[in-house]
Amino acid sequence: MKSYLLSILILSLSLSNASAQSSDGTWYRGNTHTHSLWSDGNDFPEMITEWYLQNGYDFMALSDHNILARGDKWMALDAVKKRQKGEGPGAMEKYLKRYAGTDWIETRDNKGTQEVRLKKLEEYRSLFEKRGKFLIIEAEEISAGFGNKPIHINALNIQEVLPAIKGSSVRDVMSRNLQAISKQEKETGEPILAHLNHPNFRWAITAEDLAHVIEEKFFEVYNGHPGIGHLGDETRPGDEEIWDIANTIRIAELKQAPLLGVATDDSHNYHGGHNSPGRGWIMVRAKRLDPKSLIAAMRKGDFYASSGAYLDEISWNKKTREITIEIQADGESTFTAELIGTRKNYQANADKGKTGIGEILASKKGRSITFAVPKDVLYARVTITSSAAHSNPSFDGQKKQAWTQPVGWK
Repeated sequence: MKSYLLSILILSLSLSNASAQSSDGTWYRGNTHTHSLWSDGNDFPEMITEWYLQNGYDFMALSDHNILARGDKWMALDAVKKRQKGEGPGAMEKYLKRYAGTDWIETRDNKGTQEVRLKKLEEYRSLFEKRGKFLIIEAEEISAGFGNKPIHINALNIQEVLPAIKGSSVRDVMSRNLQAISKQEKETGEPILAHLNHPNFRWAITAEDLAHVIEEKFFEVYNGHPGIGHLGDETRPGDEEIWDIANTIRIAELKQAPLLGVATDDSHNYHGGHNSPGRGWIMVRAKRLDPKSLIAAMRKGDFYASSGAYLDEISWNKKTREITIEIQADGESTFTAELIGTRKNYQANADKGKTGIGEILASKKGRSITFAVPKDVLYARVTITSSAAHSNPSFDGQKKQAWTQPVGWK
């Protein structure tokens, strides 16, 4: 056990994280949507956490379905093996190799069934966390539904597990669960950030639903799971278009603040298959690496979503109505930035890119870009697309991207 603790200490001291200093704080890289054997993932939480630590993340959240990593949970070894996708060594083989020579792994014979005990968060937290360097945020994916429509909401920095609440409609289910999260925040005094997950999963949640449930402040504009309908289809808009529709309704019709967009992995599979970590994340500019500071920064909109492109700076000048973006170099990659928004006199049925919702207002190439946001728009945001292909794509032809938050709407 001592040798294992020493190796973790050496690892944490030698890693270089993606965080970078800014005049307004530090950019911290994090993933808020990840699954383990505690629900429907196929790896042990310690192995997943170590992957994020080793790959330049500053914080991460294991967000298993309707459960927190607390209490005793034993799992049959056969069940662990069945979750593996593809050939090669699986979770248990890698787990045994990683912790060889220690007494970390606990197994037992339960009436002829070989089982392994899943570690609680409080058992492994201290092995990976280092103040100001790496943080684990406790989270839950509250997995509710209406009929056959899944309604999943991630709650970050949750203090006690919240059971999924039923309701009379998609919007009612969303609202009730968000109110339960808000209630726990008020009762505990701890900030809890909620974001709506993968609206196009089984075509469950429309842009209109997202717009009208005003308790919802954040949603996944990108989710790395390949089965969630990110690009939409011939009858459904993709996630980015959903964002524009919902925000247009919120600002123009409901007089509400726009949704803010996050990017996540939603990783389940770590041993073959398609759902692997490292596909999407957020970069949060915060004063400190702790839940309170991160959530406060996100609520102010001081973050961006990414699937591979990094930004050195984002600034919005309210007086000049200019948004300036500095894009981090990435080898020989080139970048295209598009200023996207909806004009106040929009026509909901107009062809995309004309006078409709989510119009491309301007487009520029380069790494240092400034856009003047027109006065006649409800809001504007920027999508940055790299010429470089994503290293682990969730859809065909995927490029590295980044998405800034809406501005100009106040």
